[in-house]
Amino acid sequence: MFAGAIILELFFDPNNLLLRIWMNLINPSTILLATIVGLIPIISGVLNETGQIDELVRNMRIGRRTFLIMSPALIGLLPMPGGALLSAPLVNKAGAKLADERKAAINIWFRHILYLVYPLSADLIVSTRSAGIGLYQPIPYLSIILFLMTLLGFFFFLPGDLGEMTYEKPFSLKGLLSPLLILLIAPILDLILSELKILPLEELATLIAVLASLILSIFFGKLSLMGFYRVIIKSKPWNFAFMIVGIMVFLGVFRDSGILSLLADVPLTLDAIFGVAFLFGFITGRIVTPAGIIFPIYLVKFGTVSPLVFSLIYFGIFLGYVMTPVHPCVSLTLVSLKVDFKDYIRTIGPPIAVAASASLLAIHFLTP
Repeated sequence: MFAGAIILELFFDPNNLLLRIWMNLINPSTILLATIVGLIPIISGVLNETGQIDELVRNMRIGRRTFLIMSPALIGLLPMPGGALLSAPLVNKAGAKLADERKAAINIWFRHILYLVYPLSADLIVSTRSAGIGLYQPIPYLSIILFLMTLLGFFFFLPGDLGEMTYEKPFSLKGLLSPLLILLIAPILDLILSELKILPLEELATLIAVLASLILSIFFGKLSLMGFYRVIIKSKPWNFAFMIVGIMVFLGVFRDSGILSLLADVPLTLDAIFGVAFLFGFITGRIVTPAGIIFPIYLVKFGTVSPLVFSLIYFGIFLGYVMTPVHPCVSLTLVSLKVDFKDYIRTIGPPIAVAASASLLAIHFLTP
């Protein structure tokens, strides 16, 4: 992303290269977003290191199908490198009667569906910022998409009688509620502070909310100072923070470079943009990178991004993202469960085709 920003500046405004990059680097929003996104994997690391996420999964007294949906979904809220390897063994064990390629599809599909609506996902934070809309505005529409994804996953991946779940340890209410509180306190507090509008920057509300979640995770997990140090080293928060800095600098340069005015005359329809979104998600194995390119182009072409349009484009990126082997969660899951990519595509392709078709119908019938 840094390289892309430098190349754009060299082509369009080389005289202001250092100044423009520096101004985007020291932008308070960039610094706060990078800090927020850097703290989120530390929370994930604390929950994992202290066994709190294991306690949450172990104390969900639910049926086998619901377990196969919820366990990767909840673990998926922990944005850590290789996180798919945490949920894959759970899916493998609980889905013993299923084919390996179906278990791989379950792990990827349900591991990422809460990304669609979880407001402290870096993907959603940066994507809404790129589109120039509020973080919570598209969530009602994305909730409908989440419901569709859950139905499709249930129908395509979880057929027949899978039997009942068995548990080795007795139920613990604390083991269930403590990690749930940690996961939910941040978006709830962020929403309250954002609505009160008492802070000079909206990113400050998110930062306070994330810090509250981090403090609770340390408190409930009884993590020592040395343990906290180990978590920081293992979670590598600087990777996430620098990623956001690179993206925000690229976005700033991309908007100011003049390239958007060149793209203004390119004939693009919303369904074509949806296709490009899917393609970019598949090529990059990311959500924020395509969002940082597609939404600024849309803004130049059409003026504003409505919450519905944002949701459909974001979903297009998402569908490509959960399908591609470039996405580390996909490749790691396939290796872990010993599944060939062609078998994975054959399994996950039909529900993705249905979801994409439903999105294109929504574009034609529900958008202006």
